[in-house]
Amino acid sequence: MSGAPQRPLRADAARNRARLLDIATQEFTTRGVGVSTEEIARAAGVGVGTLFRHFPTKEALLQAVMVRRLETLAARTTRLAAESGPAGAFFDCFRLVVDQSAGKNEFTRALAAAGMDAHSALREPSAVIRDKLAELLAGAQRAGAVRPDLGLPELIALLTGTTAATEQLGTDPAARERVFEVVLDGLRPR
Repeated sequence: MSGAPQRPLRADAARNRARLLDIATQEFTTRGVGVSTEEIARAAGVGVGTLFRHFPTKEALLQAVMVRRLETLAARTTRLAAESGPAGAFFDCFRLVVDQSAGKNEFTRALAAAGMDAHSALREPSAVIRDKLAELLAGAQRAGAVRPDLGLPELIALLTGTTAATEQLGTDPAARERVFEVVLDGLRPR
């Protein structure tokens, strides 16, 4: 009965699902997608059967983690835009997107290897983030804080490249900061 409405989760089941997503997000982000489902279940304090009741495969868990990360990023981007002026919101958001994108390519490759289309599952939260980036870019350009010749496609490319550069540097905070300084300086008008 695929068309039947889903019953809401019991409170304990909802807590278990949320805890599993929290732990899986932390483990996959810090240790990579090779972390076993057994390790995730153990760290969450539940049995592996509980994990598989919520996420029938490791790939389903990976996909849920990616969707959750993007939804969280979209919410944080919206909050930044409301709390800061146009320039601050744009530059803070740039850093946030880069920081939150760490590991995304590894997740996407793992899902593709399992025959899953990660991009279709992520289409909606990705569109929200793209729309917010376009809005922040336009606001920062109107405020004179970002060069006027930068378009959304170039911004997305710069975000992707900066993410790759910071991942390459690993845990060297000084080097990561230098990369941000160079890229953000290049975004400012001359």
